[in-house]
Amino acid sequence: MNYKIPVSVLVLVHTADLHVLLLERADRPGFWQSVTGSMDEGETLAQTAQRELAEETGIVAAPGMLVDWKRQNRYEIYSHWRGRYAPGVTHNTEHVFGLTLPSTRDIVLSPREHLAFVWLPWREAADRVFSWSNAGVIRELPDRLASGA
Repeated sequence: MNYKIPVSVLVLVHTADLHVLLLERADRPGFWQSVTGSMDEGETLAQTAQRELAEETGIVAAPGMLVDWKRQNRYEIYSHWRGRYAPGVTHNTEHVFGLTLPSTRDIVLSPREHLAFVWLPWREAADRVFSWSNAGVIRELPDRLASGA
């Protein structure tokens, strides 16, 4: 069996006026999140972020468009998803990237991964996501943009 690597990315896609893209998981209807995904063998974090963004949204980011926030979140993998990882793996390290778009746009979803997408103002988006790490990144967005980081 090919196990998932317990290293992932979270790509926060947003506009300059602080609208955030959220995706509804196909395997957990009602669970909303940003673009996420595990690293594949031999990939860099930036390559993982670019691949996941394209797979989940149809957005192809040119080099330099994705910004590495240099932020990591370590969390316990939900028990119902642990079977995807090697025996004994209980935690994942998530690396955060951001992508600023000029405006909201239609997204091309991967139907096996997501059911729907929505663009929400950042506060609403932070309240809707199921993951504490995703909510924290969204809540950081206004300060990050204001500081030019």
